[in-house]
Amino acid sequence: MERTAVNPVKWSVELGFNQGELVSGDTRTLYVSGQTAMGPDGTPRHEGNMAAQLALSIDNLEAVLGEADMSLANLVRLNVYTTDVDLLFRHYGDLAARLGAARVAPATTMLGVTRLAIPGQLVELEATAVA
Repeated sequence: MERTAVNPVKWSVELGFNQGELVSGDTRTLYVSGQTAMGPDGTPRHEGNMAAQLALSIDNLEAVLGEADMSLANLVRLNVYTTDVDLLFRHYGDLAARLGAARVAPATTMLGVTRLAIPGQLVELEATAVA
């Protein structure tokens, strides 16, 4: 698999994401459902704590990727849904650091939403990964 960052402008790279990711060659694609701060038993965790919810959401995303023999390094697309954009921005560096450690800058969209499927959840990560 070959990945090529597509950035007609450079400001997004400074924020940790590419405008586009071109993937070519023999690949496997994984479409990951939205991952939130849910425990292994399916119960919500860390109500009202954005930092903790974001960390667990990333952990849960990594778990799904791991089951497919992938990692954060395989992300080509990341959609971030939040009920509080301003609060998420205060903790967004945590997500950017995890992506940076994986040396990946997937095409990313952040959306503010009224609520997520599970009451009390503040952030949800939906992803596409290619290997």
